[in-house]
Amino acid sequence: MTQQVPSTEPELAGVRNFRDVGGLPTVDGRRVAPGRLFRSGHLAHATEADATFLSSLGLHTIFDFRNAADQRLEGPDVELPGVRNVNLPLSDPADGAEFWTMVRDGNTDQLRSILGDGKAAGRMTDSYRSIVTERTAEHSRVLHSLADDSVPALMHCAAGKDRAGLSIAVTLLAVGVERDAIEADYLESNAAHRRYKVRRHSDSAEAMSPEIMELLSPLFDARAEYLAAAFDQIERTWGDTETYLTQGLDLSAQTREQLRARLLD
Repeated sequence: MTQQVPSTEPELAGVRNFRDVGGLPTVDGRRVAPGRLFRSGHLAHATEADATFLSSLGLHTIFDFRNAADQRLEGPDVELPGVRNVNLPLSDPADGAEFWTMVRDGNTDQLRSILGDGKAAGRMTDSYRSIVTERTAEHSRVLHSLADDSVPALMHCAAGKDRAGLSIAVTLLAVGVERDAIEADYLESNAAHRRYKVRRHSDSAEAMSPEIMELLSPLFDARAEYLAAAFDQIERTWGDTETYLTQGLDLSAQTREQLRARLLD
């Protein structure tokens, strides 16, 4: 499997899962240029030092894919001077609010009922499939924005692995990055220092028991099967990636070339 260039990025104190996507290879022998496209979890808890580092990247635009429920839970992003913030929710305004309340408050029996027997992993694959088919307008807007003037850019959601992970994957598909490299970058979200911190409202022994952590694991893992489900849905719906990009996302050949000029070495 193709591996991305090892990260030299600092570990930020209040921002999870940050990394530069630079170095990933394309099918025609080019690479994503460093310093053009970044990804992370939310920026709501960024420290002053984190904000100083992020400001040093020369970002033009931050794309925040969180919905209203996410923002109420975590708070708004820190403001970086001179950086445009674009909120494009990739799920409905309160999508999953009741579900995530159960994840944080539910007891073992409740969690078994909503997550056990493969339900958690099934929820994730269904989500990936629906985002690909139902959020084409949002992904098209992001790609046209990148092609026009929005680089360097940072894409994030809450954990930086699902909604942001799919948006990064779609962007990389559009500029011709190798599938194996897209998957390898996606799976980087499983690194211990990148993973979203699971928050349970009780600190009792039962609340964080091994069984509960196992039940929750599919929600907080980046799994190859989730990304594969998205790619499979592209083929089911549009037949192939090229048709998805041209018809599903309304990307002209000229826009694709502009994207490549913005993002590749």
